[in-house]
Amino acid sequence: MIAAFSMTVPLIIAGVAFYAMIKRVDVYAAMTAGAGEGLRVLVRIAPVLIPMFAAIYMLRASGALDAACRFIKPVLELTGIPPECAPLMLIRPLSGSGALASAGEIITRYGPDSLVGRSAAIMLGSTETTFYTIAVYFGAANVKKTRHAIPAALAADLTGFVVAALTARLLF
Repeated sequence: MIAAFSMTVPLIIAGVAFYAMIKRVDVYAAMTAGAGEGLRVLVRIAPVLIPMFAAIYMLRASGALDAACRFIKPVLELTGIPPECAPLMLIRPLSGSGALASAGEIITRYGPDSLVGRSAAIMLGSTETTFYTIAVYFGAANVKKTRHAIPAALAADLTGFVVAALTARLLF
């Protein structure tokens, strides 16, 4: 059984190569064209991503993130969201890796079976890295005006956070 799983990737590669051979596709030319297009997309989205990553780092290093967490703590307590999840909620729309690190800290500190740990895990799985996703997709499509996409996506994230906390309370 395990041998079959270890052969999955080589079989897929061989299948694609065989299909390309039957269709008489120049695989090398297609691969280099795809790589070139990927680099062009990277050049278009890099000016958006680099400042966003710098801003995330500055938020954490300056202490502004901690201040924002203290500011929203009373609101979270009223809504039933564990206040310990505030850093995750503030980082998640900006950075997936930052949110994963934040959730890892929460789970390490409070435990994976605690309400806080379970809430963090559900929040991580039910929300999106909104600004990163918008930067990548809209940057790749060369869209300059996002109109209602950002408010709608942030409202969806907020809904995801609230429902994640509710789900953790109801199910566990």
